[in-house]
Amino acid sequence: MTRSKLIAGRIREVYSNGTWIANTNFKDLILNIPWQTATQKVENLNTIAELTFHINYYLVGLLHAFETGKLEISDQFSFNMKPIQSAQEWESLRSDFLLNAEKFANRVEQLADQTLDEIFIDQRYGTYLRNIEGVIEHSYYHLGQISLIRKMIDLHK
Repeated sequence: MTRSKLIAGRIREVYSNGTWIANTNFKDLILNIPWQTATQKVENLNTIAELTFHINYYLVGLLHAFETGKLEISDQFSFNMKPIQSAQEWESLRSDFLLNAEKFANRVEQLADQTLDEIFIDQRYGTYLRNIEGVIEHSYYHLGQISLIRKMIDLHK
């Protein structure tokens, strides 16, 4: 199996089908969260919906970078989500997120192994591998936050 396929498998673990690292994944966790819970504020933490938007923002930006060779996303915009006001809007965000996660895994899977060791867009960003591993680590970080926020909300019911 190629490194690209192995890494794509790790991407799918965090987003859609794994339980090895966190005993859950985004799909299992967010599909069972109603929109009112996803948008519920807990103290000064981001909402579950905001964190889902945040990860999706980076997936969309990286997919665009893979296609165009231009990285046009900025951390300052990664939480610029318009408020979710219905189940339909939450479902749309979840669907877009899970679709983009699978697109990202597919795109990584198609990379030639030698590409993983090449510079990603600009020297300052390091290699493709470094950036892809960063996406995985960043995603697990926020998956943990979502899990804890959900537990905090459930405790206050």
